[in-house]
Amino acid sequence: MEHDNFRTALEWLTETGDAEWGLRLGAALFRFWEMREYLAEGRDQLGKLLKLRAAAAPTNARLRALFAAGVLAEEQGDYAAADVLLKESLEIGRQLEDKRSIAVSLNALAVTARGRGGLAASRALFEESLSEWRELHDALAVARALSNLANVVKLEENYTHARSLYEESLEIFREVGDRTGAAWALNNQGDVARDQGDSEAARSLYEQSLATFRELNDRWGIAGSLADLGNLAREQGDYRTADSLYRESIRVFQSLEHKRGVARLLESFACCAAAQSEPDRSLRLAGASAALRQSIGAPLTPAEQVKLERGLDPARRALTTTIGRTVWLEGWVMPVEKAIEDVLRNTSGQP
Repeated sequence: MEHDNFRTALEWLTETGDAEWGLRLGAALFRFWEMREYLAEGRDQLGKLLKLRAAAAPTNARLRALFAAGVLAEEQGDYAAADVLLKESLEIGRQLEDKRSIAVSLNALAVTARGRGGLAASRALFEESLSEWRELHDALAVARALSNLANVVKLEENYTHARSLYEESLEIFREVGDRTGAAWALNNQGDVARDQGDSEAARSLYEQSLATFRELNDRWGIAGSLADLGNLAREQGDYRTADSLYRESIRVFQSLEHKRGVARLLESFACCAAAQSEPDRSLRLAGASAALRQSIGAPLTPAEQVKLERGLDPARRALTTTIGRTVWLEGWVMPVEKAIEDVLRNTSGQP
């Protein structure tokens, strides 16, 4: 309800050159911009503030604003800009001898490196961030850092090490009583099992994670675990189950008004349709998802795009290039509400 008031306040602070209050307010709004997916707006506001002459000093306020702008840039796939912003935030953190800020900036730089495919660089940065958190004796931050490191180790296909890191993070989450963190650790272990082809173990871990999220009424977690279970079912050729799980997941993301989550599920439905010889529907949904991602400025990472194209490949091969582009464009101009209505109404995968 206060969104327009905050916009007005930021514009006034920028126009009057009040860098200190502008940077503080911009950094404070970072999570709102990120969670509500005002990614471009957040970057634009922070960018104007950071250019103010009075904002040039290496202060904590500038550090936080740089970090926020860097994360938003990374989420928009602008890895070069993110790298510059986050490296400056890291440098200020070191100048101020602020170890927490150092650890947080290192983590964000690692995420950026991972997004553009630099797995070795990402792993080194995650390891450095983890070391900082261990020195600070922050158990919860250590558990999260272990999980982040495991994510990139998994991408390197070092599954034994990844599983060990996830197990260590799970133990800490349980020790500190963070049931949400523990549920995500289980879900991540499910990813490892799934990547190794152990479908039964993956399903069990995903279901344990989902059960905890349901107990906590954690809708983000519920939607994520349902999507993972759906992908597992799709990979096994159980399209009826996949369709049911996807439907429940997209309803939750829709209720959360989380567009990236909706886009993810539209892509999952598209891959499911491609696997069931429904090429027109597959590419139409893929087009709708791509348009939604562009509208919020949140593209897939290169690795995610490759994975999606692999799933859509049967649909592309089933149609001529011209027809494929035509149906994809039909999805591009389709209102997202209509795309959601399509997947909830369609009986694909049903007996």
